[in-house]
Formats: sequence, structure tokens, C-alpha cells
Amino acid sequence: MEFGRVTPEELASVDFTLPPDPELTINTLKAAKSNEPLQVHVGCAKWGRKEWIGQIYPLKTKEAVFLDEYVKHFDCIELNATFYNVYGPDTIAKWKAKADSNPNFKFCPKFSQSISHIRRLKNAEDITTSYYEGIMAFGEKLGPLFLQLSDNYTPKSFPELKSYLEQLPKDVPVFVELRHKEWFSVPENSEKVFAILSDLNMGAVITDASGRRDVVHMNLPTPHAFIRFVGNGLINGNYDSDKARLDEWVVRIKQWQQQGLKSAWFFMHQHDERYSPVLADYVTDGLNKALGTQILRPKFIDEQQASLF
Repeated sequence: MEFGRVTPEELASVDFTLPPDPELTINTLKAAKSNEPLQVHVGCAKWGRKEWIGQIYPLKTKEAVFLDEYVKHFDCIELNATFYNVYGPDTIAKWKAKADSNPNFKFCPKFSQSISHIRRLKNAEDITTSYYEGIMAFGEKLGPLFLQLSDNYTPKSFPELKSYLEQLPKDVPVFVELRHKEWFSVPENSEKVFAILSDLNMGAVITDASGRRDVVHMNLPTPHAFIRFVGNGLINGNYDSDKARLDEWVVRIKQWQQQGLKSAWFFMHQHDERYSPVLADYVTDGLNKALGTQILRPKFIDEQQASLF
């Protein structure tokens, strides 16, 4: 992922402190508080990473079985494949079958770019219908969906966004990712868009990227968190930058758990994806210890080699 990327020189000046919870989040969690256990999932964006051969995928693993291997290490995937193509039920059913070996596995498919970036949510009913017809074949393996709006999708398009969201089916959770700076720099825009998400019982994606601290907005319109963490990987021979950030996320999710959070979806992104399994394992271990959960951790072929990545 290139979104929010900074140079190693710029990295030193970034303030990675997570912002305090806004009033919306405090009120959402307070209203949702219950005795139900928190559901937490950690995963990556793609299963087709050749960089993971010899790290978590066995040597000589063929691309055709990458998904078979992926489900052994993670309990969810932020499915970017559906952004580039609208897949029919037959293909989706084949993917689902590969994940049957992991009873807790969930697919979180991204809305097609044909809907979000090409038609920009206008006159997209036909593609949306096809998208839903496909992903419903995931059945019990279907997790929340997420709609990513482009960097140039401005608050001027709020009427189209509102109209589109209002027409979506209500039986599958949806999270929306906002990227244009004016959604966050103008309080009126933020209040309006997060209010409509709350009214529609839809979530807001929080993207933790080094070069775009405004998208770390911490607004929870529903008692469910969908976090896209964009790490910096191996800087100066260590992971210190990312580990400190992940430690802070563990603390915040623990606080949200105590306040009423019902689920958390944490997806690891790296500009160099060979580092993703190691850091996904790091945050999973931290969450398990802090929350008392048993989230699936990646299994490395060579633990000593993995520690050197």
C-alpha cells in the first residue's frame, strides 16, 4: 500500500500518538455496553504474496494453493481482490471451500472499484447487485464489507454517498473509508458524514498511515472497529517504529473493550508486504495477552529467520 507513505527521513518527525476518543465514540460504546465477549480478528489484505514463501508458506508453494496456506495462519482477510473484479458465486464458493478448514475464518470483501471509483456511487445499482450476488456465496464465512472512497471523493459528493448507502442491504455490516482531507479538516463535514453512518448503523474505517494522520479519526459510529494499519516495516534494522504504534493500538482496543466495543477487525498493511506476517503476529500476541483472546497466530517455518526480517 502506497497510501500515506513517508520517507525514512520524514518518519522521525511523525507524531504517531493516537488521538483521544471523540464524543461520538464515547457515546456509541456507552450505549452498546454489554457482557458479550469481544470478537477480534487479525489478517492481511491479500493471500497471493510470493514474499511469504519460505516464511509462512512452504517452499515451492504454488500460487493455486496460496489461499489454502493463508487460512492456516490468519482468521480473516481484507479481500482486495473484489476491488479489481466482480466475482460470481461460483468463484466465491471455491474460495469459501478453501477456508472450510478454518471454522472461524471470515472474508471481508472490498467494494468493486467500478462502484466506488469509476461510477463514484452514481448509477451503480447493477454492479452493486452483481457484487452482492457474488459475495453472498461466502455464506457463514462472510465478514463485514468495506467501501473505500477515492482520495478525490470530496464532501461535495455527500448527497450521492448518502443516497447510495441508504439503498444498501441492511443484513451485512458495511464500513466506509474516507480519504479526502476535507472530510476531516472541516468539522461540519466530519459531523455530517459520521452522523449518517451512525444513523444507518454503518461503521467507519480507521486507517493508521504515517503520512495521513487525519484519517486516524477514531470515530466509531457503531460499536465495531475496522482498522487498516499501514506499517513502515524494517527501519534501520528493526521494527521499533511499528511495534510502538501497535502497542498503543492494543491499549486503545483494550480500553474500547472495557467501554463496550463488540468487535475489532485489524488488518496489517506494509509498503513491503514481506514484513506483514511478522508484525501481524506481534499485534496478535499483544491483543491475546491484553484481552484474554485466542486469536490465531501465524506459524513461521523458521522462527529464527522470521525474527531477522
